[in-house]
Amino acid sequence: MTETKPIHTQAVFEYLQSLQSKIVEAIELVDGKTFLHDSWQRPEGGGGTSCMLENGNVFERAGIGFSHVIGNKLPPAASVAHPEAAGRHWEAMGVSLVFHPHNPYIPTVHMNVRFFVAKAQDNSEQDIWWFGGGMDLTPYYPFEEDCIHFHRINKEALAPFGDDYYAKFKQWCDQYFYLKHRQEPRGIGGVFFDDFHALGFEQSFALQRAVGDAFLNAYLPIAQRRKDTLYGERERDFQAYRRGRYVEFNLVFDRGTLFGLQSNGRTESILLSMPPIVKWRYDWKPEAGSPEAKLYTDFLIEKQWV
Repeated sequence: MTETKPIHTQAVFEYLQSLQSKIVEAIELVDGKTFLHDSWQRPEGGGGTSCMLENGNVFERAGIGFSHVIGNKLPPAASVAHPEAAGRHWEAMGVSLVFHPHNPYIPTVHMNVRFFVAKAQDNSEQDIWWFGGGMDLTPYYPFEEDCIHFHRINKEALAPFGDDYYAKFKQWCDQYFYLKHRQEPRGIGGVFFDDFHALGFEQSFALQRAVGDAFLNAYLPIAQRRKDTLYGERERDFQAYRRGRYVEFNLVFDRGTLFGLQSNGRTESILLSMPPIVKWRYDWKPEAGSPEAKLYTDFLIEKQWV
C-alpha cells in the first residue's frame, strides 16, 4: 500500500509496547507467577523484549514477545509477496503470543498484531505499508460455549469497521491455520488478516488495535472457566499429542516464524511459541465415540460459530 498522508510509525510502536505490558499484567494476575522480561538487540538493527512465563500455576508456557526490527534487504518471506519493496529500508514491528496451559481443558491460544513499512527512497516514491494479525483458538477438549464466546468477541471487535470483515477474516483464518499435509485445521479458528491497508492508515491502525484490545476478553473468561477442571494422564497425553500439530504448523507454514528466521531474528524469541511437552505417535486414531474423537468430529470442521 502506498500512502501520501503521514505514516505514524511511532504511534504503532507505542501501542504495541503498551499492549504487551497490558497482557502480561493480566496473565500474571490469573496465573499468580511473574513473567521473565528478556530484552534483546538485533545486530542488523532493532530489537525487542520477550516475556516468558514457564511452569506457572495455570500456564505451562506463556510467551509474549514484542519486536521492532529494521533492515535494507527484505527476507524472502516478505519479498516474494512484495517485490516492489525490495531494496528499500524497512521496519517491521509486532506483538506475538502463544499460551500453553497445564490443564487440557483450557485451549492453547495464539494472537499476533504487526505492522510493516518500506520507506520511500526519494520524492518520486511513497511509503509501502500494511497491517496484519489476528487470533485463533486451539482446544483439546472443547466446549461449544467457549468457541462461540471466542468468535463472538472477535466479531464484535470488527463490527464497527464493516459488516463483512469478521466473515472475511474468519474464512482467512480457517484457510491459513490449516495443516495441508494432515488435511485438518489447527483448531477452531478465529480471525486472521495480512497486507491490510484498505481503510487508509488511521482506520487500518484502529482495526488492528480493536483486534489486539479484544484478546483478553476473548480468551481469559475461557481460561478462568476451565482452569479448575479435573484432568488426568489420559487428557495430558492427548494434549501433548495434539500439540504436535502446533509444532508442525509453526515450523512448516507460519509466515511469522519464517520471516523471523530469514531476517536473522533472535531464535529464542521466534520459537517461544513452542510447547514445552509434545508427543508424536505413528498413525494414531482416537477411539470412536470417545471425548478425543469428538474434537475431530464436532470441532475441527468448517463451522459458523456465531
